[in-house]
Amino acid sequence: MSLACGLPLLECVYCLGCARWAWKRCLHSGDRDSATWGLASADDFAPVPRLCRLIMANYDHHPCHPLDARCVVRRRTYADTRGRVTPYLLYLDHPNSDIVLALRGLNLARETDYALLLDNRLGKRRFHGGYVHNGLLRAAAWVLDAECDLLRDLLAHHPDYTLTFTGHSLGAGIAAMLTVVVLLNLDKLGTNLHRSRIRCYAMAPARCMSLNLAIRYADVINSVVLQDDFLPRTATPLEDIFKSILCLPCLLCIRCLRDTCIPEDAMLKDPRRLYAPGRIYHIVERKMFRCGRYPPVVKTAVPVDGRFEHIVLSCNATMDHAIIWIEREAQKALDLMLEKEKTMEVPSEQRMERNESLQREHVEEHKAALRRAVTLSVPDARSPSAYGTFGEQPERSESFPPASAMARQRMSWNDLIERVFDRDESGHIVLRSSPSP
Repeated sequence: MSLACGLPLLECVYCLGCARWAWKRCLHSGDRDSATWGLASADDFAPVPRLCRLIMANYDHHPCHPLDARCVVRRRTYADTRGRVTPYLLYLDHPNSDIVLALRGLNLARETDYALLLDNRLGKRRFHGGYVHNGLLRAAAWVLDAECDLLRDLLAHHPDYTLTFTGHSLGAGIAAMLTVVVLLNLDKLGTNLHRSRIRCYAMAPARCMSLNLAIRYADVINSVVLQDDFLPRTATPLEDIFKSILCLPCLLCIRCLRDTCIPEDAMLKDPRRLYAPGRIYHIVERKMFRCGRYPPVVKTAVPVDGRFEHIVLSCNATMDHAIIWIEREAQKALDLMLEKEKTMEVPSEQRMERNESLQREHVEEHKAALRRAVTLSVPDARSPSAYGTFGEQPERSESFPPASAMARQRMSWNDLIERVFDRDESGHIVLRSSPSP
């Protein structure tokens, strides 16, 4: 009798727990992801609209103005890449002293793009102390194998130019992997190439690297996300959701009624899960339960335990992923930033001091993110040294062979990456502890 009387109460608690989870997870709006982040500066965000237009030049019918054909060094189509990578172009941006390699996004009509995106499973590829997307890493190796000599010549002829990798969607993930591999092998692109000359802007990137790598390279890689874009988000696994809903002890505890069943740092328990790379620039233009678009605001941070891990059910999720909308809203946000600075009439000296202080703040924010990752026990997270992360000496992986060994024989980038790994007795790919002879 007592058990029968307790069943309705148990059903009520179960329904309350499910409703709480639905409210916290399914009705989450995109603007809450960056509610506590700081505002981005115009100087840091200025390259984004320009790079979006370069990416759109890879499309057959792009709405942007045509590029200067004299500055297009090389253009690769699907016929040239044979499905190994999305089309890309190499462009010399003389007004901005920049060498840009821009990759287009996923083509819904190409099966090879789907094969590239789906060439991965959880924990399939270990790389540099973390996990990366296997298909995107192979695509990056193909691009570097084809363009390494040309990039080396361009960097030698333009020693004052920066090297920028950029892309959209699937191409953004490839651009991020390109950046990581190049940073680990700077000597292959020239003796005078330093980390400070390389940067990456990933527009609506695919999830391509584990959390420790995403934080470690946040000083070079920048991800741009428009409001409710679905692709950069690392959703909670379905097995965790079912465990939270069906776990009777969890539903009976008081915490279930006042907090979500899934803890905020649940994703941190699995080091194999992939995230959007680097520093995040979040363009916010809509708010929950409000109609219409607002003037776009750009917020930035290097998040650790709140890195787009929420489900966002929005009718704009796919539209926010389009490169044309990202370029349009990014240009509008940049114009508002410049107009605000012009209205304030900030003197040039004070503007330079402000930019220097913002750079110092970014360095400190990166160090704080690394410390935060260490406190949360993120595997292979490195605490910043006393000399910071922007040293003059280029970073190098201990697993890669030295330049002297590479000079004795011609080796492709794909072979170079393969030399980093071994197979254990069970046949799984594992990271080598020391370089091969």
